[in-house]
Amino acid sequence: MNRARRARIVATLGPASRSPALVKALAKAGVDVFRLNFSHGSHEDHAAALKAVRGAETALRRPLGVLADLQGPKLRLGRFADVEIQVKPGHTMRFDLDPAPGDETRVQMPHPEIFKALRTGMLLLLDDGRVRLRVGERTNKWADVTVESGTQLSDRKGVAVPEAIIPVSALTPKDREDLAFALRIGVDWVALSFVQKAEDMAELRRLVAGRAACMAKIEKPAAVTNLESILDYCDGVMVARGDLGVELDPEEVPVAQKQIIRAARQRGVPVIVATQMLDSMTDAPAPTRAEASDVANAVYEGADALMLSAETASGDYPLETVAIMNRIMERVERDPLWPSLMDAEHAGMDDLDADALVAAARKAAESQSTACIVVFTTLGGTARRMARERPLQPILALTPNPDTARRLALVWGLEPRLGKEPASLEDVTDDAIDSAMEYGFAEVGQRILVLAGTPFGAPGAANLLRLAHAAAKGKRPRKT
Repeated sequence: MNRARRARIVATLGPASRSPALVKALAKAGVDVFRLNFSHGSHEDHAAALKAVRGAETALRRPLGVLADLQGPKLRLGRFADVEIQVKPGHTMRFDLDPAPGDETRVQMPHPEIFKALRTGMLLLLDDGRVRLRVGERTNKWADVTVESGTQLSDRKGVAVPEAIIPVSALTPKDREDLAFALRIGVDWVALSFVQKAEDMAELRRLVAGRAACMAKIEKPAAVTNLESILDYCDGVMVARGDLGVELDPEEVPVAQKQIIRAARQRGVPVIVATQMLDSMTDAPAPTRAEASDVANAVYEGADALMLSAETASGDYPLETVAIMNRIMERVERDPLWPSLMDAEHAGMDDLDADALVAAARKAAESQSTACIVVFTTLGGTARRMARERPLQPILALTPNPDTARRLALVWGLEPRLGKEPASLEDVTDDAIDSAMEYGFAEVGQRILVLAGTPFGAPGAANLLRLAHAAAKGKRPRKT
């Protein structure tokens, strides 16, 4: 079950894909991390899906990650007396807090926090941007708006305010219940929606308390503006292009994607590109050429993972979708241009000892005779540092911690596997050779780079780099 690619695949489980047999088939086809979307489905559904992932993991002898994606706040209009009204440019109406059914002149917007954030002249987007309005007079209880574009409005359509930070917690009461449940069943990653500032992620980290890795979904313009401070509190980040594309102009979304990927790579923070990657395959057996190019471009940019949403959760062709994404990724990584793009950008050093050792390992690995890099890691920090350097050889990340192995399944180029900590300094090379050969990353005579740290089991203690050659146990030198 070794991958022939470095970029990873995240697939959403749903009614079309959560059976144990299909989860196992999806993992064989290329899925590395499975997403549980808490905007849909019951707790029982998600528990059953996680159980299916753990069963597939055991059967395939490969760690598989599970990502819990929290719904976040949903800002919506109230209801209309006739369910729907017609509007056109120049139409004026009032949004207020009155729960009475609305009409062409007014409707409820049951969010006092929005009124507090609004200013005259601000843009409002309704129904995923299909209706654009401009704010006129306003108070903390109402706002007069003028339609700039759009034709109709109906009950409970979403509201977006791209030019303001809404003073609302990114964690709703539902999210807190879902988070407690997700941690109880043992998910590996938690993704937070509606992130606007660093404090949102800090709040999530306090609640998670180390029981899972924390991911920020970048889907608000404010999050792009505050990206660097948000990354301070992230174990991972997602370019959530669906909601981001509502609040940003279309031409800004690819620029924001590149900005987020670049910033995350500099930090060594895993980054997922999500939304509509192969959207037409929700009900078609093949993608459009534009979608294939979209997937390829994210791989060329060095994203750690690409995510499938409705394509696998509710689509007609979940297996075919994963297989095609896998093929596109593999093809990109066979492109002679691809290695130079991975080598074009390396992060600065923030821990001189560990980073210098990792940089030396990447340089040493450039020899074509190097089969793989073996990293001994406890919490995953050394392995993530090695992946940040984007070496072209597979990185076998050995850890005694199943939670660490599953979290690392999301990271570019890493092949996490469970392995014991070396009993002594003398065992480091033998254990690395044994594992590399057992898992099929090296053959007799091939060179292996070994990265480890002493004292063993101490997080962040990478201080040992060794060169070794794979050989049968009886033919190895007594010392290395």
